[in-house]
Amino acid sequence: MARWKRWFRAPGLSYLGIISVEDPTMTAISTAAPTDATSAHTEGLGDENSIWFKLSALQRGNEHNPMSTLMQLAERYGGVIPVNMGNQRVVFVTEPDHFKRVLVTKVDDYIKYFDGLKPIFGKSMITNDGALWQKIRMPQQPAFHPDMFAEYIPYFLTAIRAKMELWAGLAKSGESFEMVEQTWTLAADMICKALFDRDMPFNPHVVFKCVKTYTDVMNHKAVRLKMVHGGEFELTEDDTAKAMETWAAVPPDVMAANPNEGRERTLLTMIESVVADPSVPEFDTQQAIDEIKQYLWAGTETTALTLAWALYEASKDPEVADRIRREGEQVYGDRDPTAADYGALAYTRAVIQETMRIYPPIWGLIRVATKADEIGGKEIRPGDRVVLFAYGTHHSPKYWDDPETFKPERFMGDAAKRRKPYTYIPLGGGKRSCIGGAMSQVENTLAISILLRRFRPEYVGQEPPGINATVTLTPKGGLAFKVHELG
Repeated sequence: MARWKRWFRAPGLSYLGIISVEDPTMTAISTAAPTDATSAHTEGLGDENSIWFKLSALQRGNEHNPMSTLMQLAERYGGVIPVNMGNQRVVFVTEPDHFKRVLVTKVDDYIKYFDGLKPIFGKSMITNDGALWQKIRMPQQPAFHPDMFAEYIPYFLTAIRAKMELWAGLAKSGESFEMVEQTWTLAADMICKALFDRDMPFNPHVVFKCVKTYTDVMNHKAVRLKMVHGGEFELTEDDTAKAMETWAAVPPDVMAANPNEGRERTLLTMIESVVADPSVPEFDTQQAIDEIKQYLWAGTETTALTLAWALYEASKDPEVADRIRREGEQVYGDRDPTAADYGALAYTRAVIQETMRIYPPIWGLIRVATKADEIGGKEIRPGDRVVLFAYGTHHSPKYWDDPETFKPERFMGDAAKRRKPYTYIPLGGGKRSCIGGAMSQVENTLAISILLRRFRPEYVGQEPPGINATVTLTPKGGLAFKVHELG
């Protein structure tokens, strides 16, 4: 096929690079990366062959919201966009039927991509696929059955009450704080209490800051460019080494901590049981440590980001906050909410769901094609990185009326029933969907309901907040808040 090159500037886009076009619907972004070797701590996310490192080129298009770059490419070139990024072929797909093909219909032909995150998650099931993934996931699955949520809710509430006491102090002092850090520490506390029968045996604020040092793709790029060009950056290789050392100590500390109640049925006891089972030799002590890593970071971060963004939206629209408060008063009044009450908090649940539509924690699911395929008339080659661009579909006017407006009612009643399948995949889909997705929604629904009945969070950061397209969809520079106690 004939090839030619041209300069590319889509409407509203800044210059991205040289585009090699194979046909009128195929584009390629040149993202030249340094070739010098990096140290062990910055390899992976910061490695030149990592897709996460290469996707940081999107920041050149729109630093405020790099998702707009991909959305404009999708509008111009259709639902399947093959892009050459250096020596790698990446295919962005944006249509729900294509999502279903990759996640369900041909799921075994598309394996999960998580290169660069093994220093964080080790060999946990989040970095595995196929029969091994199934063998690792199976003994943990019962901990996330909906019947277990009733057992977890009292522990969620204990963590929420502790956070309220901290917020009461912040309300009195009037100081501002970073909301994602607050919601991350809350989510970590809920996980430890409910799933592990432990209080947090670590300082969650320290762990939050250390691990964000590693998981922020742009931090890795800064380290890499510093090593190559001798530039001045605040982040150093020592910082990433310290972050990894801090993180590595967390799971063993959790396992060694004294249980609160000695409960017989927790996720931790299930993990310990399978470690002791000689019929599952793959699940050794290191596997147990890595699984705990997965829950304490991946599960915690997605929950925390959703709650932080939901509080931002409630701060912007007092009517949303008031409806959440009124619903809580009507459903559970002055007593603690129960599992049955969760089912009745329809509007509050819809707020969390709409938050995940506008700010999907996983903005793009990445898979690696193992076989030749065809999607939307475009060739898929073995080895292609296929990015399921969830954010784009969540914001598409093809599937959502007035998609940039926050409307929780989309997820209530008949409107929810009419939604086309796979237009909403904030935490994945098919058999590889997030194991704790349903539990996360319970945590966030209860947390925002209870917190807003006592406090009025006030967003005091830049408006609108910027977005970072790292592995997750994070607010650029965080979300600055003050909190006021209601009379």
